[in-house]
Formats: sequence, structure tokens, C-alpha cells
Amino acid sequence: MGFVKTPEEVARIEATLAAPRFAGAQLLSVEFLSDPAFVAAVLPPPLEAVEQPRMRAMAGRWESNCVGDFHGGTIYVAARHQGIEGEYQLSQFIDRDVPTIFGRDLFGEPKKFGASGLRRRGGHFRAWIERDGLRLVELEGEIDRDRGPFTGAGYSFNFKSRPAADGRGLQEDAILTRMRTEVRASVSLTGSAEMNLRGSVHDPLDQIPIDSLTRATYLEADLVASCEAVARTPAAVFAPYHHGRNDDWSAHDTEATRP
Repeated sequence: MGFVKTPEEVARIEATLAAPRFAGAQLLSVEFLSDPAFVAAVLPPPLEAVEQPRMRAMAGRWESNCVGDFHGGTIYVAARHQGIEGEYQLSQFIDRDVPTIFGRDLFGEPKKFGASGLRRRGGHFRAWIERDGLRLVELEGEIDRDRGPFTGAGYSFNFKSRPAADGRGLQEDAILTRMRTEVRASVSLTGSAEMNLRGSVHDPLDQIPIDSLTRATYLEADLVASCEAVARTPAAVFAPYHHGRNDDWSAHDTEATRP
């Protein structure tokens, strides 16, 4: 259990990395249609937009075999690559460092620290995501239709990228990852939705156009994930997206405001 792992320890760790499970998930989502031009602008190549500019905001909580229990939420954009439809993770917020590091390093998820909550009172559900004192996402649903248990699978897209050591550009080309998630849902409900998005210089969720809300869904499920690298995007092409997925480091300047 030291700083250099034994072969047995490496094998155990890599077995977990290869087959992460997120059990007991409780997820509230609001699906909506956005503006086609916005969707086209935020999808990095080689991802392509699908026929409708579909997006989804989600908040929830999970147990796991790899990072403990955690809360968080994500903004998704429907996308396609090589004929496979899935969701690109535009922005993501998690309440602990362990799942944040795990998802960023392994999948390329754009995770930042953030607090979130999920509450239910009868058929009324509400959830929220906060960061640096600002409530970025508010979700509500009057959920009265039971779709019943189901099993299925879905895909999500992310990019693994890192800045160059000298701060200019990226260290290498970005790697597009495709994660397949098996869903084993014990509860699946749907109904009408309400949503508010707010933003900051670091998290400009208020810039997401909302054309119409489609529905709210609530899910209780076990999730089993597997991931693979499927393409590369040239560093110079991906750099604007990389910096958009992270904070604006220049806006964290406290030296200039020092008395």
C-alpha cells in the first residue's frame, strides 16, 4: 500500500478502473430543446449534432465500487460519432475530490467541485447544483407517469486533454472517449418539467438557449460503465474547447486586487 504499487495491487486497481459500477443511482433529469447553432458551436470535432438540438440537465447521487458515495450533476448535449448516438458532457459538477479525479483522469469528464441536492415530496421532485455560492441549476418535476423497470444501454462522449507544461496550447492532441453505460433501472418515472439555469464567468450555463422543455424524468438504477478511446482531435483545434471546459484562470487573479 505504498507509493509504488506491487504487481498484485496494480492488477486489483486496474480491474476496478476497467469495470466501474455506480449503484443505487437516484437521478432527476430535465430534457429540453436548444438552438441548433449553439449545439453546433459547443460540440468539438469530430462529434456531430443529431437531428434535433436535444440537451439534458441532470442532478443526483450515487454509490460505487470505485469512488465511494457522491452527489453531482451534468449538462449533456446530444451528439453522434461514427454512427453512434450519445451525449457529450458539456459541464459537470461533483461534491468530492475522489470521483472528480477518477472521472477526469479516466474518462476525460469536465468535472469541477460543486454542491448538489435532490428532494422528493410525493410526485414533486426538485434538484439543484451550486458552485461558489451560486445556484447554477434548478430542476423541478411533477412526475406522475410510471414507465416501469427496464434495462438498456447508452453512450457518452468526453475528451481527455491537458495544457502544455509552458502554458501555451495543449501538451498533445485531445483524445475522444466513448463510454458505454449499462442501465438496470428499478424505478423509471416521467412528467412535466421546470428549469432555471444561471451562470458565471467560469460556468456560463446562462448562455445555453432553452427553446422548450420536453419532460422531467426520475430514475433509480445501477450503472455499469466501460470506456474506450475512439478518435483524436488536433491540439490546436481542441484548445478553445479545453479552456471552455475549465475555469478562466485569469479571472482568479487575487494578486491584482491585493491592498
